[in-house]
Amino acid sequence: MILTYRYRVKGTSGARALERMARAVNQVWNFCGGAQEHARRHNQRWPSWVTLTGLTAGTSKDLGLHSDTVQAVCKEWAKSRDAARRRPRWRASRGAKKALGWVPFQAARAIKLDGDAAIFLKRRYRLWLSRPVDGKVKCGCFAQDARGRWYLNLQVEAPEGAPKEEGPEVGIDLGLKDLAALSTGEKIANPKHYAREEAALAKAQRAGRKRRVKAIHAKIANRRKHELHWISTRLVRSHRKIVVGNVSAAKLAKTDMAKSVLDAGWSTLRQQLRYKAMRHGVEYVEVDERYSSRLCSACGARSGPKGIAQLGVRSWVCHSCGVEHDRDTNAALNILVSGRNVGLQLPEIPGL
Repeated sequence: MILTYRYRVKGTSGARALERMARAVNQVWNFCGGAQEHARRHNQRWPSWVTLTGLTAGTSKDLGLHSDTVQAVCKEWAKSRDAARRRPRWRASRGAKKALGWVPFQAARAIKLDGDAAIFLKRRYRLWLSRPVDGKVKCGCFAQDARGRWYLNLQVEAPEGAPKEEGPEVGIDLGLKDLAALSTGEKIANPKHYAREEAALAKAQRAGRKRRVKAIHAKIANRRKHELHWISTRLVRSHRKIVVGNVSAAKLAKTDMAKSVLDAGWSTLRQQLRYKAMRHGVEYVEVDERYSSRLCSACGARSGPKGIAQLGVRSWVCHSCGVEHDRDTNAALNILVSGRNVGLQLPEIPGL
């Protein structure tokens, strides 16, 4: 499995060197776009990343870049173009539309880890080494965030954990009132990080304090990520099998609930559960959650609250068996049952 390790780069001298390389990376990116436009005007085939690599061969020394960086830029440009079926945007080095800094490399030989530092192009970059690298480095990049801080991202090939034989199973229903309801009856509160900072963010935006706005957004994102990491790690370590409903955050983000949905971070939580489950040998399953709130987990009757109009109904009584249900816990139980049935094969019927 491939994991991404992210470390912040210390100091300002290294940041200045990375900014110079990032401007050179933008030149390579824009050169690829120019080659594409030249091919289009002359009715020629789109240049492949191999062709672009050949056109940029020998320029690494003049640009002050590693040859692997130039090749990685050409490869990423061609990948983005083929995915969108059109030329990617130009990367500006300054002005209002300045692109965030990015210095990729596609081979482990381009970088060397030495304790709490990374050596790249004979220059030493000190890192906030929050955890050691466990695995073989495949590729990576230096990347800049909106506040101008630089980070080293390493794609690492790590071994998968042995399947966990013991431990309980759990179904998870993701929501907004509570971030998650478990089939065990436990509910994980929704911290609502954006809502807590919304007033301060609005005040900074009205005052035109751009740096303050970026700082608040960064604080919200960091708090949300930390909370989701804590939740996902706890769930993975304490269960043998995790079943999650496939609620679509992208679709709900187009509704009136967009702000709350994006603040919850459902997709990030599922992503963290997925790769941590692989690392710890936990079985992870995503199932269709349709009708999970309506079905009675005791008898299977479809007697629960229906549609958006009854979204405020948080508890209900099954008219078939008379069992009283908490809406979210009942949905988590149904999700767990659906996860147990995944992969089951129907018995063969003789004569068919």
